[in-house]
This record gives sequence, C-alpha cells and structure tokens, in this order.
Amino acid sequence: MNYSDLLSTISNLTVITATDPNFLQIFPQGITYAEDRLYRELDLLSTVTRDSAALTVNNRNFTLPSTNGRFVVTNGFNLITPAGTTNPDSGTRAQMTPVSRDYLDAVWGSVAGAGAPTLYAPITDQQFIVGPWPNAAYTIEVIGTIQPTPLSASNPTSFLSLYLPDLLTAAVMIFMTGYQQNFGAQADNPQMAVSWSSEYDKLFASANIVEQRKKYASGAWGSLSPTPAATPSR
Repeated sequence: MNYSDLLSTISNLTVITATDPNFLQIFPQGITYAEDRLYRELDLLSTVTRDSAALTVNNRNFTLPSTNGRFVVTNGFNLITPAGTTNPDSGTRAQMTPVSRDYLDAVWGSVAGAGAPTLYAPITDQQFIVGPWPNAAYTIEVIGTIQPTPLSASNPTSFLSLYLPDLLTAAVMIFMTGYQQNFGAQADNPQMAVSWSSEYDKLFASANIVEQRKKYASGAWGSLSPTPAATPSR
C-alpha cells in the first residue's frame, strides 16, 4: 500500500469523496494519529538506527546526533577508541553504562580526573552528560529508535504502509470516525468507532508477536511463535 492507496481506501470506507477539501485537510492528521500510536505501541525493529557524534574536550555535554532522524528512545551508547576516530567501524567499541544525573554530578562533577568516558545520563530527551569528562575528542555511537518520515504524497511509502497496511488502515479509521462524529449514541453509526478499535486490537496483537519474534523476545527468548499451552490427555 502507498499513500494514494491509503487515501482511496479511507475514502471508500468512510464514504467520503477523496477530493472533498475537508476530507483532504483532515486526512494527514489521521495518518499522524495512526503512525504516532503504532510507533509508540509496537516498538518496531525497523525504527532502530545507529548514529554517532564527537565529544568536545573537557566538556561533559553530549547532544544526540540526528543524521538519520531525531532519536525517540536511546538503547545504548558506545565509546569509540582511539580518540578522533569518526567512523565507529574503524575503531573499537566500549559499551558505556547509563546512570543517574545525581551519580554523575556526585562522582564526576568537575573536569578533574578527565579521561575516557564510561558513564552517561540524560539531561533532556536530546541532551546527555558523560563521566569522566572527556580528555580527548572521542566519538560516541548511539543506538536507539527514531520516528520515520511520515507517510505523505511526497513520501508515498513507509514500513507501516508496506508491511502493516491492514493495521495502518484500522488505526487511521479510528481517527476518521471522530471526524465523522461516530463516537456517540446519537451518531449515525454508534458502533463504528468501537468496531474499528476492536479490529485494531486484533491486528495489533498479531503484529506485536512478529516484532517480538524479530527481536528474539518470543517464547523462551527465541524467534518462534508462542506455543499454546498443551492440553493434557485424560
């Protein structure tokens, strides 16, 4: 499915002409609702990326890189040695440990004892501090999740549209039922929103199982589908 396919599908399901100016104005908001919800709830492996940026000598502040997009959640930091190595694959990775800001302020509160950082703590969603303070321009590799470019006429496909089109459609329809005012008992179809929410829940459950399998987080920390409990014979 691409953007045009989704537009036509939602137009047909809502019985609204795809050229209706009000429909075209609200439709992108339906995509935003659907994508935000799905990216938050599914924790898709396809949103994981690696990016890197350099520290400044004697400055413990580190801003997350954004070459591949803005990080939503960070999963880990690697310090790249030797200092000055800009390509992580050309150096050696040393996994850093997340700690609290209070700990870093107490133990590495000044530039005294500067060296190769081994610890990090968040200050904001995009700013971190490290400890010890860096004594050279080390590169930090960040692994985490980003929110991909939204589906639109200028970006006609996405992971969701290509691999989870049914779930994306259901999520958009939940939003569009609000546009049609089909949430209340006085509406033309009071069950419409409830039906699409129920369909979304069913589709989400199956998609989530696949994502856990991809990450080897399924049954017994493997990649196989969860096995239903055996029924003992009598």
